[in-house]
This record gives sequence, structure tokens and C-alpha cells, in this order.
Amino acid sequence: MTAPEADLTGWIAEPFTGGGFTHDVYRKGQGPGVVLIPEIPGLHPGVLGLGNHLVDNGFTVAIPSLFGRPGKAITPGYALTTIARACVTREFAAFATDKQRPVTQFLRALARDLNEKTPGKGVGVIGQCFTGGFALAAAVDDAVLAPVLSQPSVPIPLTLSRRRDPGLSEVELGVVADRAANDGLCALGLRFSEDKMAPGDRFQTLKARLGDAFEVIEIDSSPGNPHGLSRMAHSVLTDQVREVDGHPAYEARKRVVQFLTERLN
Repeated sequence: MTAPEADLTGWIAEPFTGGGFTHDVYRKGQGPGVVLIPEIPGLHPGVLGLGNHLVDNGFTVAIPSLFGRPGKAITPGYALTTIARACVTREFAAFATDKQRPVTQFLRALARDLNEKTPGKGVGVIGQCFTGGFALAAAVDDAVLAPVLSQPSVPIPLTLSRRRDPGLSEVELGVVADRAANDGLCALGLRFSEDKMAPGDRFQTLKARLGDAFEVIEIDSSPGNPHGLSRMAHSVLTDQVREVDGHPAYEARKRVVQFLTERLN
């Protein structure tokens, strides 16, 4: 059994400008809004499969194409080329600590736009891998009620300070923490236990600041784990999902849908 995948059928792309940047945004569905930020190398078939799953569960989904070629399947060369380009792009500031990343201004504008055009109390934002932490940074904006951080990998965790960095600036984290304490904001974080690209130190930093408002799902990928997951397992919501009850990535995806439903309806 393989992970769910899909193509671009039914998705409508239009350029969107916000925060000084313009990217094509692919939209589909009806219901409360969810901004689904692709992982490296871009809007690949696994991300589209996740997008279709969210649409099938009653959400309007907007996927910004920040890098890569929409619909193109993952290959090792494609992934390496894309991450190399993304790492040197000012918009993402992949190595900087305590950083307000320029791309988050675009994502907040997109979240506000989606909120205005969809029913519900606000919108969700899902970030994955390279974009995982962008979801929490987007929650500086009041339109975002349900940020989901799946295997957040920026800043690239090459040093202890980068492993501990929450992926957004202290100013932004302060705003999010205040919303969590006073406005009921909640966030959901997902990672595999042995994933070095999405270090546990990062979640510990966020848990210390957000407390019970930060729900963590950590899936056992240690040697000998009961589901035979590789210690290299990384993408919780896309390539590791097997649609079998009890599979931990499948159950995590169920929890994401439940979380979004609870927060936005």
C-alpha cells in the first residue's frame, strides 16, 4: 500500500499578491478555509492527495505554489534542486534564527483573503517540512484559528540553537503565546520521533511557551517500532500515510481533520 496521491484535476489556479510577493494559489472545495502550504519540492501528488482529502471533509482549500512545479512527482534530484534554491531565497530565510520570515506576510494576507471568502469563524493553516513553522507564524493574524505544524524543519537544524529555534521570531511567538493565553488559540504539532530534520528540541521550545495550547503528536519511528516505520520517516501527512485504521500517520491525519473541524466550525 502506498500513500494517497492526486493530480491537478479540479484545482483552479489564480495569482495572489500579498506582503510584497505574488504566487499562484490553487483553490478547491466548499466550507471553512484551510491554507495548505506545500512541503519540498512543492505541490507534488502527495500534497494534492492531502488537499483532496481536506476538500472531501468539507473544507475550502487554498494551496500557494511557493516553489517547484505544480503536479510534478518527487524525484531525488528534483527535491535536492528545489531545497537548494529555497535555502538561499530571502523569502524563506532558511538558516536564520529569531527571524520574521518575509513569506509569512504573504501567508497572512492569503489567510485573511480566504477567511473573507469562506464560512466559519476563521481559517486553518497547515505547514509541512520546510514550511511547517510558517503555519504558526501565520497565526499572528487573528484570521488564523487552527495552525498545524507538520515536521517543521526551518531553520535548518544544523546547530543546537537552530534545533531549539521555534521557527518564528520572538516578537511573533509572543503574539501567538498571547493569543493562546487570552483568546483560546490552539496549535497542533506533528513529527516522527527519530526525525532529525524536525527536531524534538523545537517542539520542547514551543511547548514551554504555549503550554496546553500546543498539542503534540509524536509518532514512534525508533528501531523496532510496532508499525515498522523507518527512522528516516519524515512527512507525516503525505508520503507516510497508509489508509488503514490504526496506522499512526493515518490516525494523525484523522486528528488534523478533527482539529480543523473543531476550531473552524
